[in-house]
Amino acid sequence: IQMVSLEVLCGTKHQPPEAELELTVDGELRSCHATGDGPVDAAFNCVKQLFPHNARLQLYQVHAVTGGTDAQAEVTVRLEEDGRTVNGAGADTDTMVASVKAYLNALNKLLLKRQKTAPEALSA
Repeated sequence: IQMVSLEVLCGTKHQPPEAELELTVDGELRSCHATGDGPVDAAFNCVKQLFPHNARLQLYQVHAVTGGTDAQAEVTVRLEEDGRTVNGAGADTDTMVASVKAYLNALNKLLLKRQKTAPEALSA
């Protein structure tokens, strides 16, 4: 799962916040428009629409890696699904882009864990 593009509308004039997201999933381009309680929620709702899953968000953290208004944001998310827990990380000067990168990083890790514990993998 890879991000192609992200656009977010939020603020006092844009309620509820909206996100438009394009992803490639197994080489297929998928796009979505979703709303949420905030811009991160809207973007994550798009991810869930484009790649349905049952993972629960357990942690969302943002850290500024550099100083100033052009600081690099580093986002960490923790997802849990069926007893499997993974951390994902993303970095960008745009906090929203870093957030989606982190979410997708965690989802991709969950996919790898699913494959490793699939019945055919256990019998190999």
